[in-house]
Amino acid sequence: MEQRAEIRVELYAPRPLQERLHGSLKRFNVLVAHRRFGKTVFAINELIARAAECERETPRYAYIAPFFNQAKDVAWEYLKRYTAAIPRVAINESELRADLPGGARIRLYGADNPDRLRGLYLDGVVLDEYAQMHPRVWPEVIRPALADREGWAVFIGTPMGRNQFCELYEAARKNDDWLAARFPASATGVIPAVELAAARAAMSEDQYAQEFECSFAAAALGSYYGKPLAQAEAEARIAAVPWAPRLPVVTAWDLGIGDSTAIWFCQQSGREARLIDYYEASGVGLDHYAKLLREKPYVYGDHILPHDAEVRELGTGRSRVETLRSLGIEPRVLPAARIEDGIDAVRNLLPRCWFDAGRCARGLEALRQYRRDYDDRLKAFKARPLHDWTSNAADAFRYLAMGLRRDDADWAQPIKYEDRWIV
Repeated sequence: MEQRAEIRVELYAPRPLQERLHGSLKRFNVLVAHRRFGKTVFAINELIARAAECERETPRYAYIAPFFNQAKDVAWEYLKRYTAAIPRVAINESELRADLPGGARIRLYGADNPDRLRGLYLDGVVLDEYAQMHPRVWPEVIRPALADREGWAVFIGTPMGRNQFCELYEAARKNDDWLAARFPASATGVIPAVELAAARAAMSEDQYAQEFECSFAAAALGSYYGKPLAQAEAEARIAAVPWAPRLPVVTAWDLGIGDSTAIWFCQQSGREARLIDYYEASGVGLDHYAKLLREKPYVYGDHILPHDAEVRELGTGRSRVETLRSLGIEPRVLPAARIEDGIDAVRNLLPRCWFDAGRCARGLEALRQYRRDYDDRLKAFKARPLHDWTSNAADAFRYLAMGLRRDDADWAQPIKYEDRWIV
């Protein structure tokens, strides 16, 4: 991205740090900023300035938030306000779109519907609160959309634990072609010291560290499993976990309807539960998963499914249990249970879990980010989990925790020798 001395948009008066950023962005940028830094205002005005200056034919720019409604609530008014001074700008309320004179277009999207973004070309994109998005959104959907136009990208947000946003930031720090910048509240001066002190007194240590000091080490707010997974990482239980051919592999499934199906692969030895594999896909039938299981070298034990797998589908008149049986898989269906009981079961199981860091990476990321829903009106967490991309992996793991068979007589400390398991 070529440097620019100023943003030629009226009504926008950037703060000193914002102004400096506008002039120093590279093609790819990862900006970690505290709450109330002004990152959305910065991002919208960067899009407007780039769109107004672009001399290519029909330029396309996008602002992407984790959810479409979030994009509308957070950024739409800003886009309208800061394009109002541009002559002949056309605003499309239904599509959250601003068409600038000369053919440039800026549009708001939600990452909760990534398929809507497929097939687009983009000259520039902002991914706001990237920590809350599905890890596939950038590499599989957005990055290809930038390729033929050599488009640019700005990732901006506040940390939510050590997830894909953290990984991207760390990778950007080591790449001279990327800009990586972090803006903790203690260093920016944007929020008065008195206000920061009051916020610190009212928040937990993790909350304050994450929201204002941009800490990736703090557990994601409202996270159900962030702390036990951090403990697993500290104890080196997220590592390379070998598959033991003599032990049966238990699978636990969350069967998606209209979204992803997730499967965890687990072996039990003594008091340990070894998560050796994870798989997730969408848009395919149960035959796809049956074929996947056949192609793996595992000898299977139970295949654990939720209670609603026995419900007959209107289109076929068959349940998914019956379909799996016809494909050579004999499921064990759990009785109905409260989500809260399943979450407690997961918390009890996690201290005994080992995870293969490579094969389970996507499932682990979902477990880290699985969290309680937040009520913006009441400014409090709700009693139920947030339903987003993390739900499938978390639900499948919940079924695993509730469905693993436990023989108390056999739950002895496992034998370990030179970091290899003896089975």
